[in-house]
Amino acid sequence: MKLSFRKIILTAIALSVITASACTEIGVTQTKTDSQGELSGELTMTGSTSMADVSNALAEAFMKKHENVTISVGGNGSGEGPTAVNDGTANIGLLSRGLKDSENPTGFDQYIIGYDGVAVIVHPQSPVKKLSLSELADVFSGKITNWSELGGADAPIQCIGREAASGTRGAFEEIVEIKESAAYAEEQNSTGNVKQAVSNNPNAIGYVSLSSLDGSVTALSIDGVDATEENVASGSYKLQRPFLMITKKDSTDALTKAFLEFVFSEDGMKIIADDGVVPNKK
Repeated sequence: MKLSFRKIILTAIALSVITASACTEIGVTQTKTDSQGELSGELTMTGSTSMADVSNALAEAFMKKHENVTISVGGNGSGEGPTAVNDGTANIGLLSRGLKDSENPTGFDQYIIGYDGVAVIVHPQSPVKKLSLSELADVFSGKITNWSELGGADAPIQCIGREAASGTRGAFEEIVEIKESAAYAEEQNSTGNVKQAVSNNPNAIGYVSLSSLDGSVTALSIDGVDATEENVASGSYKLQRPFLMITKKDSTDALTKAFLEFVFSEDGMKIIADDGVVPNKK
C-alpha cells in the first residue's frame, strides 16, 4: 500500500469528525446504525472479475458479523471499478492492476489487499509444461505460431486472452512487454471463460488469475518457476499483480470504512489467504 491502512483510517476518522454535519453519499444508499450502534445498509463493489471470488468471500464473512448489512459484488473488468466509484454506483472499485494515469489515481484512496499471480494455462494433455518469458512473449505476439516450435505437437497455437478493459490482460501484457503487439485468436470477458476455452481446446494457451486455478487446466512454469502462492510471495514468480480496492478520495462512509477495516483484520487476511491470494499484511 502507498499509505499504511491504519494511517488512512485514522485520517478518515479525523475528517469525519470535522465534517460531522455533512452527509456523505457514496454508492446508492447511505449507511445507518440502529439503537445499539449496529451497522446496517448496503455496500456495492464492482470491477475485476479476477477479484470476484475473494471479494465474495470477504463480503459473506462480513455479512455474517453484521446481519443488517447487504453487500453486492459484480463487475466486468478492472476498468469498470474507477468509473463506478466516480459515478457513485459503487462504494468500492475492484482492480487487479494499478490505476492508470488516465483514471486519475489521485482521486481515489487505494488499498492493496494482496497479490495474485497470473497463471499461464494450457490443456491438461498438452506436452508443453514450461516456457521462458521470451518464448511467452513470442507466442502472444504471433512470432511463434506452432506448438512444434516449443516441443509440442505440430498444431497451430491459439492464444486466448481477456477483453481490453481486463486488469488481468493489462498486467499480463505489461509484464511480458507485449502491450503493443499482443494478438489473440479469442478474447473472453471473464477469467472463467478463458479457463473454459482453454480446457476445451488442446491447442489453446491463455492466462488467468492464479487463485482461480483448478484441475481443468495446467499452469506452465515460467523461466523455471512454478505458478504458486509461495513463489508469488517470494517474488520469484514474475507474473504477478496487485489486488486493489479503491474508494473516492476522503469520502468513505462508515459502512465502507468498517468493511475495509475487516478486510485488513486478522480474519480478513486469513480469508484472502484461503482464497489463494497472497495477503498484504504490511
